[in-house]
Amino acid sequence: MVGRALKPLGYTVRFAREILPMVAAEMERWHERASGIPDPVLRRQALASLRAKRFHAEGGSVFAAAEPQLAGGLVPLIVALQTISDYLDNLVDRTGSVCEHDFRALHQAFLDALDTEPAAHDYYTYHPHKDDGGYLAALVAECRSAVRGLPDYGLVAAEVLRQAQRYCDLQVYKHLTAAEREKRLIGWERGHPDRCNELAWWEFAAACGSTLGIFALFLEAARGTNAERVAAIASVYFPWICGVHILLDYLIDQEEDRIEGDLNFVSYYASRQAALGGMQRLVREAGRQVRWLPDAPFHQAVLEGLLGLYLTDAKVREQRLRTFAIRLLSAASPRAWTVFTYCSLWRRLYGRT
Repeated sequence: MVGRALKPLGYTVRFAREILPMVAAEMERWHERASGIPDPVLRRQALASLRAKRFHAEGGSVFAAAEPQLAGGLVPLIVALQTISDYLDNLVDRTGSVCEHDFRALHQAFLDALDTEPAAHDYYTYHPHKDDGGYLAALVAECRSAVRGLPDYGLVAAEVLRQAQRYCDLQVYKHLTAAEREKRLIGWERGHPDRCNELAWWEFAAACGSTLGIFALFLEAARGTNAERVAAIASVYFPWICGVHILLDYLIDQEEDRIEGDLNFVSYYASRQAALGGMQRLVREAGRQVRWLPDAPFHQAVLEGLLGLYLTDAKVREQRLRTFAIRLLSAASPRAWTVFTYCSLWRRLYGRT
């Protein structure tokens, strides 16, 4: 079932008015569950991820704006999977572990969430903190139940799991010690069957870190798809739209990552000008490729929404990236400026700096 198509800005407006309230309700539900986690370290990281990374789940839920009549199934799924992602990111980033086995065991939860019939795993087997009161297992169960309810999940499952494996591999390697992570990431990219000769290793790695391609396939599975559509969407989201997404995320987090000593892919460009050129190249290619997708106006709205959402963040102003942001927007369609203005207004009205 396919709803009435809108112009790209129309999807942005629909998202803000209809989808975000649903996301808020789901986030509150998981906040209540996280508040009951027995282990204080796990509870603190679960609550911190819900609070500080809320906009990840909000942004991912834009896919429900394409088919609002399907949002009741898509929003809980997207929020739950993104909550797994953000919680695990905090666990491997902020609990002192640098064990590769720990990182892989934790991220098995992400893979299990997308597999309708996974084996049972102890996600905390190598982790120093273990008693989450069933929080992570509940998130996994929520996702598994939801994907089983998607009519055409069987047509997208292989590609979803392929993207999920790339995502998990990236999370493992990028959270290793500073002395080891770059070498492991470079070796991983060089030997990867999905590597792209047009991208630097850190651009490839960034693209692997986005969940948007998975969410796009959830939408396809919910409304009905075929193999040709799945292949087209997968090839445009990875690496182009996903690369834009995560490089924007790293762009605004540069100062925070510098202070914390965390890896930041934007820092691998030789200069700020080189970073601008590299990101403009990805934005232009994403814009060119997206025009050929089925339901192109919606996917254009996703790309333009990414630029609008990230480039209106207060961190852009705080890090004196305003000129960079203006030049990056200039690489997108003229409509991206309208979305940028709308996102600025939304942030002011709702206090979302």
